Amino acid sequence: MSSKSKKGFTIIEVVLVLAIAGLIFLMVFIALPALQRSQRNTQRGDDLSRVLTAVNSYQSNNSGQTPFEKSSMSVNANFVKRYIDETCTQQTDGISYSCSDSSDQFKDPDGETYKMKYEADVTADGTANFTSVDHTFHVYTNASCSTEGEYKVGTGSRQVAIFYVNEGGSIQCNDNH
Repeated sequence: MSSKSKKGFTIIEVVLVLAIAGLIFLMVFIALPALQRSQRNTQRGDDLSRVLTAVNSYQSNNSGQTPFEKSSMSVNANFVKRYIDETCTQQTDGISYSCSDSSDQFKDPDGETYKMKYEADVTADGTANFTSVDHTFHVYTNASCSTEGEYKVGTGSRQVAIFYVNEGGSIQCNDNH
């Protein structure tokens, strides 16, 4: 009598391989949204730097004045168009912008058009109270960044601190001191 041995995988081996593959896929699907959020927040940080560079350019070309109008608590209507994205026009609310399609749009990575809101001329240290992502750059004059979500009095009226709330609730701040 000859014994015939069959070659192949047992059901336990197959189930074990499928379980390991399932765990790997699960880890990728859990990590992917966090990675995408991190990439969008990095882009927002780059856009924040872009806005601050535009503020510095505006100040250089306008005898040190900021593009923020203290009397109306708004942003100069031509600032975004001339210094950030020429396809954008300011809306009647004074903080929203409408931008036509261009290769370098002033838009949040999730597709929403950015807003820019002049908050105040800082006279005391304090906390910027932002709680949710609203696609708005919050601008303070006579201010500099302190810790996350906080500002401190700056050294002059040319000094500008700009805050942005990221996905996940963290706050980015950039200043020109």
